[in-house]
Amino acid sequence: MAGVCEKFEAEIQEFNGEQDHVHLLITYPPKVALSKLVNSLKGVSSRKMKHSHPELIKPAYMKDALWSPSYFAGSVGGAPLEVLKQYIEQQDRPH
Repeated sequence: MAGVCEKFEAEIQEFNGEQDHVHLLITYPPKVALSKLVNSLKGVSSRKMKHSHPELIKPAYMKDALWSPSYFAGSVGGAPLEVLKQYIEQQDRPH
């Protein structure tokens, strides 16, 4: 994910998650289309996870999608970065 962010001139500030989703705190420039960044993060991470864990690959007829097509993004301009990092750190780690 760090490599994807670098291509978008973005930076992962914090990463954590739960069993069925992840939390990312990313800083990125205003010229970046958030939907393109998210789609790239999902695509690259899905390919790498399936390569490392072949058991995640499903036959095409069973919908071979690791991530949901949806996502939630919130703007936190002006919020203290440490408060946001603390929130993400308190989430459960992905299993």
